[in-house]
Amino acid sequence: MTSQASNFKTLLFWLSSKLQSKFSLFSLPGIINILFELFLILLLGACFYLSIPIYSEKIIYIPKGSTRSIITHLQHKGYNVSLIDTYFLRFIGRPQSGWIELPQQTLSKGQFLNALATSKAPMKNVTLIPGETNYFFLRQIAKTFNFSVSELETLYNKYAPYSDGVILANTYSLPYHADPDFIMQTLINQSLEKHKLLAIKFIGHYDKEQWFQIIAKASIIQKEAANVTEMPIVSSVIDNRIAKKMPLQMDGSLNYGKYSHTRITPDRIRNDLSEFNTYKHSGIPRTPSGSVSIEAIQAAINPANTNYLYFMRNKSGTHDFSATYTEHLKNIKKVKN
Repeated sequence: MTSQASNFKTLLFWLSSKLQSKFSLFSLPGIINILFELFLILLLGACFYLSIPIYSEKIIYIPKGSTRSIITHLQHKGYNVSLIDTYFLRFIGRPQSGWIELPQQTLSKGQFLNALATSKAPMKNVTLIPGETNYFFLRQIAKTFNFSVSELETLYNKYAPYSDGVILANTYSLPYHADPDFIMQTLINQSLEKHKLLAIKFIGHYDKEQWFQIIAKASIIQKEAANVTEMPIVSSVIDNRIAKKMPLQMDGSLNYGKYSHTRITPDRIRNDLSEFNTYKHSGIPRTPSGSVSIEAIQAAINPANTNYLYFMRNKSGTHDFSATYTEHLKNIKKVKN
């Protein structure tokens, strides 16, 4: 038991004994004295309770919800709060939702509860575009937050199970004063939780290797399809070629990492020895080649029912699909003419 708790217990015992001596006084002054001492006990108890120290991270996340649900969330995160704090917050103010930046890491409970109601962390937005690679996204984060690229890469490799495709395409609002470790853990952990929810929603369960093989397929679809409508059709071409033991021969998978915006040339196809070279290696690479959208994931899981084996970008920017090589050659000729 702490010295503060011991002192408080002694104080309560003294006030209680004083209070008990008044119960024999049924006169109006006696009742007033009882009420005053009750008020004094409550006031001193509240002051002591609100002076209890709380140790916290400098930046914390508060989910949307009722005051009670927020207190429960903080309890689960290991914070020394209780349902009594729900009533204090009714007087102080409703807790903010989102990221909160505290003035310091050690606060009294009263200061902590006040910070929940009044503080807000300054935020910066970073957007991961569908199809973009982790290589370029980390450089965007480094520029936005003035971080070291090499430190971000080290932290990403520390926390992420795959070199790409882990952080989902989205716009992320992040605390501006957070450190690189916090930023990377937040992006990766939030995305991994979302991956689990999507897996359960779309295929009924989450198996990391199985799911990220779907993400690897989705990353090729994301880069190859001209629009969302084409995504299930491209997905069917991938499946049809694999079923016939044909190499995928898709340029999009070669736009991995630092090659995200690099035009694929015959020389590159000949010399690239990575798993992403689907001209040299059969099947889908084990690792995603970039970020994906929800639509690309859905297309990877639910391909269109076609017999297509080839597609060629036409003059309008979309693709002409074909089931035979002869048809494919005709589509190539149309583009060249």
